[in-house]
Amino acid sequence: MRKQQKKQAEELLAQMELAHEQIRKDIEQKNIAAAIGLLGDCQDAAISLGTMIEGTEGEGHPTVILLEEYCELVYGVHEDLAGGNEASANKVYKILKQKLVKVFNSVQHDIKIRLEAVFLPYKASMWDSLESVWEAADADPDCDAYVIPIPYYEKNPDGSLGTEHYEGNEYPANVPITRYDEFDFEAHRPDMIYIHNPYDSYNFVTSVHPYFYSEHLKQFTDCLVYIPYYATAGGMSEAQSLCSAYLHADYIVIQAENFRRFFDKDLPDEKFLPFGSPKFDSVIRKCQNPPEPPAVWKKKMQGRRVYFYNTSINGMLADTDAFLKKMKYVFDIFLGREDACLLWRPHPLLESTFESMRAEYKPVYDSLKRWFLEADIGILDETTDMENTIALSDVYIGDGGTSVISMFGVTGKPIFIFNNYLHTLPEKDDWRGERMNLQFNALGDNRYQIIGNDQLWFSEKNDYHYRFCLDLGTGYSAGGHYMRAMEIDGKIYVIPRSVQNMLVIEDKKIRKVEFQTVNTPGPAFISYSYLDDHKYLFLIPGRYPFLIRYHLHTGKIDYIEDVQPFYMRQVENEWKLGGYWSYDNEILFASPEDGQILSLNRETLERKKYCVSAMDGIGIQSFSRCGDEEELWLLPMKGLKIIRWNPRTGEKREYSDVPENFKVVRYPFETESDEHPFISIVFFREYGSKLALIQPNWGNMILSLDVEADEIKEWELPMGFVNRGKNGYFRTGSVGCFVITMEQLGKPDCRFWYAPERKLYDINVFTGEYKEVEIEFDYNDLLEHEPGFYEESEWLQYCLKENAFNSLKDLLDDKITGNPFDRERQLRDYAKVNANTEGTCGQNVYSYVKGKLL
Repeated sequence: MRKQQKKQAEELLAQMELAHEQIRKDIEQKNIAAAIGLLGDCQDAAISLGTMIEGTEGEGHPTVILLEEYCELVYGVHEDLAGGNEASANKVYKILKQKLVKVFNSVQHDIKIRLEAVFLPYKASMWDSLESVWEAADADPDCDAYVIPIPYYEKNPDGSLGTEHYEGNEYPANVPITRYDEFDFEAHRPDMIYIHNPYDSYNFVTSVHPYFYSEHLKQFTDCLVYIPYYATAGGMSEAQSLCSAYLHADYIVIQAENFRRFFDKDLPDEKFLPFGSPKFDSVIRKCQNPPEPPAVWKKKMQGRRVYFYNTSINGMLADTDAFLKKMKYVFDIFLGREDACLLWRPHPLLESTFESMRAEYKPVYDSLKRWFLEADIGILDETTDMENTIALSDVYIGDGGTSVISMFGVTGKPIFIFNNYLHTLPEKDDWRGERMNLQFNALGDNRYQIIGNDQLWFSEKNDYHYRFCLDLGTGYSAGGHYMRAMEIDGKIYVIPRSVQNMLVIEDKKIRKVEFQTVNTPGPAFISYSYLDDHKYLFLIPGRYPFLIRYHLHTGKIDYIEDVQPFYMRQVENEWKLGGYWSYDNEILFASPEDGQILSLNRETLERKKYCVSAMDGIGIQSFSRCGDEEELWLLPMKGLKIIRWNPRTGEKREYSDVPENFKVVRYPFETESDEHPFISIVFFREYGSKLALIQPNWGNMILSLDVEADEIKEWELPMGFVNRGKNGYFRTGSVGCFVITMEQLGKPDCRFWYAPERKLYDINVFTGEYKEVEIEFDYNDLLEHEPGFYEESEWLQYCLKENAFNSLKDLLDDKITGNPFDRERQLRDYAKVNANTEGTCGQNVYSYVKGKLL
């Protein structure tokens, strides 16, 4: 019997009990006609209930027999009263109650609730996210489980529903399919419904049929459960923090307890079931007992190591041109190799995403696909069962940030993460492009550098000759946790970027200064401010909500509120960062969308606000200042208007007449833009001559500004202007910057960091003379401290990342620099992001939901 029917039976019995009470009163009050009428109603109710039970439980059921006995008893009382016989009200009540209690107990104990579970997959290739829960429901003798694939649509560019897809015929043979248009949800009212699409109408690429949006489904069930169609290797994107289905689902299944923090904080904690992922159940079992490969696959796999090549939607959308070049590079590397089999599995929605969001690139993709097939480079996997393919593969290669990685992780197979900007094998010095991204100190102390894998390097003579100093102890190889290091009063302060702490180093001993922990996506901090006054170190927040003032003498920490939202704002669905600048004893913060400026006094923390109306609707990307002059130069977030502004008097002057051939090209997408044209203005003087140079951000040239004549023209960098690196190892979207210490301010001699080549030059801006300054990182130290296979980040537990020291060819040739692959270490690491390593998540989810319903 269904739960709702049993509930109806119990409610009917309760009404009959109330009728018994009234019958007693009617008999006591000699209202015999009323009592007789109620007895008839009780008999009708018993017959109706018996008929319902017989229909669900069959003839001869104990409860039906008791109801028949009850009816006979009611009939006898009815006849006695109708015949005018005297009757004891209490006795009648007692015998009716005794029989009804037996009926009620029988309903409770002899009638089992039969549950109904409905599973609504839309993509057959994503069935694995629901499969093990369905298997548990299907194996339960007290549950009817229905698999009902639902139609979905590709979205047209205007957001309307386009081509319909229905994949009901693509499921495994052991899965009985019910058509969505043959199942009456209102009549069935399933006890539980499981879905794996959280977006409803809010996905730009696809949409399930609107009938199956979560809000509508919730009308038909007591329990709507969302299970992610993906699994992750440690983190989640901000876009997944709040989706439409979360609001209507009763439960959300997550991989582990610590994944709760990636979801919107306003969602009730009791919604979350940290039980693992059903996707892992399937792949764990299949890797323990791999299936037989198709005959055409088996021939190509024979005697070869099989590399699962994953091309993801996120990787394609991030930079489509780089993504396609990467595909060609991968195909070139595998072409003709006898020891390696490339098994290419594109994301199931990759082609439809090309068509809806990157249509201009679709012919290039189609051409590469044809070449792959015609040249017989490997195996193209377009099957619906990815777990079978993983079980047949030996190594993962491809994009990061995809759920496929975690599935390789929990099965202990090596993971090699691509850098989609690397399209050539590394040459001799290409490692410089990855390691030599120097940070320069305005005080001229550049002894300390933090390189990409969170290692501190030291130049004893401050001459740019660096050797390994120490590992910063993050436990991860990805880097980016800290941005730079500087020495103040004999202590080395390591400035945070993505973490919420600061390191203080003395005698190579690291002390961690912890900050208040706040769950924030993106970089916690973006810069710092220090005046060489030995008093305060300010940490400029990115997504961290507080500006931090650290007292250098006492270690006290001040958390300053309401500054970060002033200059870090979401504008047109994109986070924008306004400028900040040290101005005497103040720090200035600028809005990225208008002309507002906030001034914060370093000592008193007193605030003042200014508004430069000329920057309204433009925003202020950065400030510049000429020496100790009062005026500040405001550079625009978008457009070409530069404002010279005096904060004391409010006077301002506009400069905007740039050369016609000045262009702004968005990096890395290479599309024209009106945003981020400039980054700063630097000023020089010599023999009465004054030169102001406007440094570009996404702009295509350095500009000189004649302050008095309002003339702006191109200024030629002596070593030539290039704002893109020679290859993917030397990635940059900018030409670089002038490196000017406090002592060099206004003087003609300075240095220029030439980003495309990772070179530093001494330069005289008036004569154009320049000379390279030698920068060296000890190569043997680099090799010795290259991580190799290692815990990459909180988001990616254990892998090898492609770089100049470990190329794709190196992987295939088994020539890895750094730690070799350690399967047991990988399995331990991935146990942190999967609460269930036994492959029983599906059973646990079903058992929990069933227990809550009964």
